[in-house]
Amino acid sequence: MFRYQRLAAAIALSFAAGLLSPIALQPATASEIKIVVNKVPITSYDIAKRTAFLRLQRKSGNLGQQAQDELIEDALKRSAFQSAGISVPDAEVDAYFARFAKSNKLTPAQLTQVLGQAGVTARHYKDFIETQMGWGKYVRARLRAENKEENDITKQILARGGDKPTATEYILQQVIFVVPAAERSSRLAARTKEAQAMRQRFQSCDNSREFAKGLLDVTVRDLGRSLEPELPSEWAPMVKGLSEGQTTQVRQTEKGAEFLAVCRTRSVSDDRAAEMVWSAEENGNGSGKEAQEKFLSDLREKAEIQRK
Repeated sequence: MFRYQRLAAAIALSFAAGLLSPIALQPATASEIKIVVNKVPITSYDIAKRTAFLRLQRKSGNLGQQAQDELIEDALKRSAFQSAGISVPDAEVDAYFARFAKSNKLTPAQLTQVLGQAGVTARHYKDFIETQMGWGKYVRARLRAENKEENDITKQILARGGDKPTATEYILQQVIFVVPAAERSSRLAARTKEAQAMRQRFQSCDNSREFAKGLLDVTVRDLGRSLEPELPSEWAPMVKGLSEGQTTQVRQTEKGAEFLAVCRTRSVSDDRAAEMVWSAEENGNGSGKEAQEKFLSDLREKAEIQRK
């Protein structure tokens, strides 16, 4: 997501190269309006930040031109989802930023420093994340609206000669052996062994809380119902195919050591399941990308773009 692999590799290289060492900040230069998209200005400052972002990703070619093209596209995306009344809470953006930092073994403050020293700034990257999140919500909303106008998804699939879609619904429980951040290095290994021991003795979700009462700092959470396509990406490969009473392997997370338990499963065949299956298939075969390109093309045709 959001050029994750390319940027993650660049961050790792930057960290290894010592980019976290203190450097003197350069004074800000005057910013000029270079492009106006639907009355929204794009400045030389914006272009410089996006150019640095592309450089950090080890992109080649005319980076200044690529930066301008990307910023025009971002302005079109923001205009579209904001006009549709879609917003992205700061908390969602900050949470993604923190996860990305953690995946690179950095704190958010360290990632902010790396981005700043690369000439990108955390603010520019967060604006980029917000734009992509908002655009994703906009595209999904458009696709849902168009599907309803064309008739329900189940009928579409049946009309193609396919069977009525089904999806497995999981009722899950999460068991967390909590490890405070300050004690992570000294206690995580031992807590992981404790979690593995409980997992091996796990029988059912009905008695897990009673079992956990005798253990120190163990949290049991009911996660409710999730259709297979809705499972969190980090857990999905471990959950799929499990039956009632079975558990995933223990994972080490920011909370400590944890595993998921399957309380119940059932096969669901309804319009919601059909929509989830259809969405997953469309994204997998490239149809979702084609829809995004079409929406962007329509936005460009209607946009007023001025280059100074």
